[in-house]
Amino acid sequence: MVSPVITGYYRYTDIFFEWHQALPEADRSPLRASLAQDAFVHPDHPLHKEGVDGAELFLGTLQSFETRLLFSSAQVEYLRYWLHAMGLTKNLISLPYSDCLLTESSLRHVSPVTFKTKDELKGALKQIEKNNKRLKGADPMLKTRREIFERVRALWAEKIGVWCALDFEAWDRDHTMLTEFGWSFVRWIDGQQVEEQGHLIVKEYRHYTNTFVQNNREHFSFGNSELVNRTTFRTRIQNLVADLQKDGPLFLIFHDNNQDIKYLKSPTVNADLPNLNFLLPDAKPDSGVFVLDTSDLFAALEGEGGHNRRSLERVCRHLQVPTSFLHNAGNDAHYTLLAIKEMASGDPLDMQREKRWPNRTGNISHPTAPQTGAGVKVKFEPWEEDSDYSDMEGVGPTIDKTKPEEQQVAA
Repeated sequence: MVSPVITGYYRYTDIFFEWHQALPEADRSPLRASLAQDAFVHPDHPLHKEGVDGAELFLGTLQSFETRLLFSSAQVEYLRYWLHAMGLTKNLISLPYSDCLLTESSLRHVSPVTFKTKDELKGALKQIEKNNKRLKGADPMLKTRREIFERVRALWAEKIGVWCALDFEAWDRDHTMLTEFGWSFVRWIDGQQVEEQGHLIVKEYRHYTNTFVQNNREHFSFGNSELVNRTTFRTRIQNLVADLQKDGPLFLIFHDNNQDIKYLKSPTVNADLPNLNFLLPDAKPDSGVFVLDTSDLFAALEGEGGHNRRSLERVCRHLQVPTSFLHNAGNDAHYTLLAIKEMASGDPLDMQREKRWPNRTGNISHPTAPQTGAGVKVKFEPWEEDSDYSDMEGVGPTIDKTKPEEQQVAA
């Protein structure tokens, strides 16, 4: 009877530091040379993948929520065969101990990462170790958000279904009177992104002005607004939601979804959404409607484990997505889609956070203090939180985006 082939992943540290020690003396040097970091990132390395700019490894999250840099079992297999085929080892070297293999059940999720230089690789290993220490005893809500973030990244990379951001505006004196609806979605045709956006204004409520919220319904920035009556408003939304479900899974994206989902289900709209899923599947879905929330995703990215939710304006500002005329339903939907694209198409969570806001987590005011349990919450400066900081002379530093952050000089 043929034994089943078990595939999975090996910890980078096990392969780099331990594998060669279990081999005969003559086979150790060739393996160590092939795993040397400067050699590994070279375009001529045997594990270099065609079409990938840099050396590919994998970032996996264990069931304990700790992160590890990984080799795939396919990479390990190929490397040992390559060494033997090139005559660098007399015999086919043995695989690492089976106990070292991490199977699918050992991991919450895995995603590929690339490194262009030796310094990038070494830096990532150090950062992973720091993050694991800082996440000791982290809030369960933060752990859940982090897991959702990585699932969203994995599903986005699959280029499946339709990803549609929706937003409603209501009269601020009576929230049963829906005044606007906006949508912005992306789908893939032959691997290429195809986008569409739109904005509806309810004719009967066109002259109702808000008291506490900005009135921007006439300022849709991504096309022409459509003026429709209440009946057409309802029908158009119902048809849109139904049509979007015909192309595989539908990912409905909101920024703080609670109120918008109530609007979708209200008698005013009555969209046919009987089975909304608020949990993402482990495997790639073929159908279904799944709810995503950019406020939760950004909370994961900035390391927020509590109930504080950033406004759409602030999320976009921190992600460097320019905005104008917010509180227009069409604009808000479009910016919500741009925000999720920024996060979902970026690096794995911790690497992405460090690229966006380097050295902003842990005990940054006391670098020598213990980092275990210090958390991964980004410490933003006051001028980063205030949209009017550029008008406040002397409050914050002068930012020159042509220079690295460490070269910026405070004003």
